[in-house]
Order: sequence, then structure tokens, then C-alpha cells
Amino acid sequence: MQTPPTLKLVLVAAVALVDSDRRILLAQRPPGKSLAGLWEFPGGKVEPGERPEVCLIRELHEEIGITVKEACLAPLTFASHGYETFHLLMPLWICRRWEGTPIPREGQTLKWVKAMQLRDYPMPPADEPLIPVLQELLAG
Repeated sequence: MQTPPTLKLVLVAAVALVDSDRRILLAQRPPGKSLAGLWEFPGGKVEPGERPEVCLIRELHEEIGITVKEACLAPLTFASHGYETFHLLMPLWICRRWEGTPIPREGQTLKWVKAMQLRDYPMPPADEPLIPVLQELLAG
């Protein structure tokens, strides 16, 4: 049996921010970035030696200007997806409490979306398996 090529493992932490109306915040990747135009859950690449929760707190502040306490991040599920040049492992947290109002700080577009409307927004392949989990959790 042939051994598949080894791909670099990239760890990206993501969060489903859920507001009081049970909507989820999506961010559209801006022009010039890979997968530009696709919608994703806020978050980012975990730096070497960084815990995923710390990464999320940092990324949420940098990208959308909100402050999240680690105690408000609850692990929910994860995605594992092989892209052509790397393999992505993406744990997803859920967060219902934060300080501040999300604002786009990096040229992205933000949109609050009901769980049942998530499939109306084209997402990167790694994000798609997360949709049914959120829909089941937030149905109704």
C-alpha cells in the first residue's frame, strides 16, 4: 500500500458568536486573501506555543474589536479537512457573551445569520461540516 504524502497540519481556532436573537456572526473573506468572498466563522491560525482559546481571544479583538473572556468560550465541535497543500484542523467554540460590538477591522464584511440560513452563504470546505451541528443546536 502506498503511503500518502505528508501534508503540513495547520491548526485554526474558530468561534460561533451567537447573539441574543440566536443568530451567528459570519465574516466574508476580503479580496486578496485566499478563498476571498467566502463566508467563515471568526478566528484564526494558532501560533506556535499558543493555546487555541488564547488565539481566539486575540483574533476576535484584532479582527472584530470585541473582548472575550476564556470562561465564555465553550468547545463545540471540530472540522478536519485536507486541502491540496496542507491539512486543516479547526476546533469550533461557541460564545454567547462578549464585550463590545463586532466591527470589521480587516476589510471583511460581517453578517448576523440564523442557523437555518447558513447554507445560503458559500463557505470554505472546512467550515461546511460545522453547519449541521450549529443548526441542530440553535434550531427553533
